[in-house]
Amino acid sequence: MKRLLRTLVASTFACLLLPLGAGQQATAADVNGTPTAVPTTAQADPIGMTSGFYTDPGSTPAVWAAANPGDGRAAAIRDNIASRPMARWFGSWSGDIGAAVGSYVGAADAADKLPVLIAYNIPGRDACGGHSGGGAGTPSAYHAWISAFASAIGARPALVVIEPDSLGDFSCLTQAQIDERNAMLRDALAQFSAQAPNTWTYLDAGNPAWIDAATMAQHLDGAGARQAHGFSLNVSNYYGTAENSAYGNAINGSLSASYGYTKPYVIDTSRNGNGSDGAWCNPGGRRTGAVSQTGGGAEMLLWLKTPGESDGDCGVGTGSVAGQFLPEVAYKMIYGY
Repeated sequence: MKRLLRTLVASTFACLLLPLGAGQQATAADVNGTPTAVPTTAQADPIGMTSGFYTDPGSTPAVWAAANPGDGRAAAIRDNIASRPMARWFGSWSGDIGAAVGSYVGAADAADKLPVLIAYNIPGRDACGGHSGGGAGTPSAYHAWISAFASAIGARPALVVIEPDSLGDFSCLTQAQIDERNAMLRDALAQFSAQAPNTWTYLDAGNPAWIDAATMAQHLDGAGARQAHGFSLNVSNYYGTAENSAYGNAINGSLSASYGYTKPYVIDTSRNGNGSDGAWCNPGGRRTGAVSQTGGGAEMLLWLKTPGESDGDCGVGTGSVAGQFLPEVAYKMIYGY
């Protein structure tokens, strides 16, 4: 009932906002029907609309643990990874994207929890790194895919990280390809703004060791960060929370100085418990980090990468493919060895 009331109030709140002239305020009815002033900068709050982060019962570690109850590693993986709220990644493997997203967000909504989703299907994905290559075949195909993604969320609350690595992965692209990618990211933001009013979107801003803060601020602004709720840091990487907070603050300093705005940011803490050893592709000796929460040196700390899922055919994941769940890697990551 509380979830329903929050959703109804938020929907009414959004619907009653009208185009305004300079200096005007909108009005909306409160739960008693009394008109109340609404600041022109008001936006939905998916955190306030829900009662915590969604734990995916279909995550790869949850599926593995359920299928292998006799394995000596299963209990630890179930209790320390599968039971934690994590993001679900969506791409070409998801099949009908509207059905896949709709089912996932619907399950979270029924539980009164906030789902975290990652859109990972931009053409030329991981063009420079290569381990996670692929994506939609053309910009028009991507437009159709991301539009269906946003439409499937609809008015339900959600957080969406848009295309990890896409703004750091410029070194092997031509300027024309960069311009094309920025246009696709701006369009993605527009789709969520138009079709998913209770979703907070985050453009990905890499990690502290990849692109300097001033350059990343330029990349963010070029991709339409002004229209996003915020930006994400450390997705699928290992850098410590304090390092990421310093980097996020430096990006905001550059955004403020050069473009006149700042944005909140979230940090992927799924695998940063031991910090980074400088390697990004399945390094050994890493550890799970702080569980998903608000605050903690950022707007939120989130498990965006699933601990135990491979970064690619490299490091302690040699012989695997990106996204494959490796129980031994997951088990060692719980204990940091």
